[in-house]
Amino acid sequence: MYPAGEKRFVKINRFTIFILFVVITAGGIVRSTGSGMGCPDWPKCFNRIIPPTHVSQLPAGYEEHYIEGRAKKNVRFAKLVEAFGFKELADKIRHDDSILKHEEFNAVKTWTEYLNRLAGVVAGFALLFSAVAAFTYIKSKPSIFVWSVLNLIAVVLQAWLGSIVVSTNLMPWIITVHMLLALIIVAISIYTYYMATTFRDKTILINYPSSGLKALAIFSLVITLVQVVYGTEVREAIDHLNYLGKERSTWIESIGGLYDVHRILAYVTLGITVLFFFLVKNRFSKLSIQSRYAWIVLILVLIQMASGITLARFAVPAFAQTTHLVIASLFFGAQYYLMLLMTKLKR
Repeated sequence: MYPAGEKRFVKINRFTIFILFVVITAGGIVRSTGSGMGCPDWPKCFNRIIPPTHVSQLPAGYEEHYIEGRAKKNVRFAKLVEAFGFKELADKIRHDDSILKHEEFNAVKTWTEYLNRLAGVVAGFALLFSAVAAFTYIKSKPSIFVWSVLNLIAVVLQAWLGSIVVSTNLMPWIITVHMLLALIIVAISIYTYYMATTFRDKTILINYPSSGLKALAIFSLVITLVQVVYGTEVREAIDHLNYLGKERSTWIESIGGLYDVHRILAYVTLGITVLFFFLVKNRFSKLSIQSRYAWIVLILVLIQMASGITLARFAVPAFAQTTHLVIASLFFGAQYYLMLLMTKLKR
């Protein structure tokens, strides 16, 4: 049914989506273990392709050298931020001394961050190969090629933003932008996969639901994105409390209203997901891909709720932080794909 070139694109795109979630998982592990500054420079690690395993392998005077390099990069970044009208953020980048704080060498943290970067490199090449493979649609379905190229540009921007995350010593709002851009890249890959798989075979779209069901799917996705933003802000507050040396058992209660909104939105998300699940099950065959993804979305939201309760009740354990982030990303991806599967079949 599919020409060889289109089959190749679908396979590469499917792998790309998988590796993007691997990168998000690796990023979650980096953050929950505090390994974000395991490599003080970028793209190399201690100016090496293979990072050191012992303090004796570190370059002489590396602390001053990397701090100086980060300071220069931050000056340029502050000018860029100010050019977009964010003067207060630019001033904070210029005058926040904690940005240039040196972190002692830790081999485990260094290699954790290094493996995260390797996963990012693999994802970058996967998106490059996807863009090249998408050339097969240049005449038959040019939008697939355009979106694939735009995604390649987005991942280059993401790589640059990763260097800014390092140079600003994990400034919270930059990490939030970094996470949201990662979700955008995932969404574009899922969208091109959807377009490619339904281009020749539209049978999965035969049972078109009511417009109300499609609207509910979009609303549910918007709520999830808002929840992700609040979740990243909660995480930023936790990072700040950790930096101040507060006891883990006091973190949740110290966050205040921000956490309350995040928790309320979690229950709203759960309610909408359960409602949407039953509506899809009533509208589609139990063997349909829509029903299958309705189950996936429901299971993911239940796991996400369980990980959130674990974070709140057991003093924010690191493993639950990673689980919470990864499941949130998978939930967003499954939700988005299910929303696309609500698209009306053009006759």
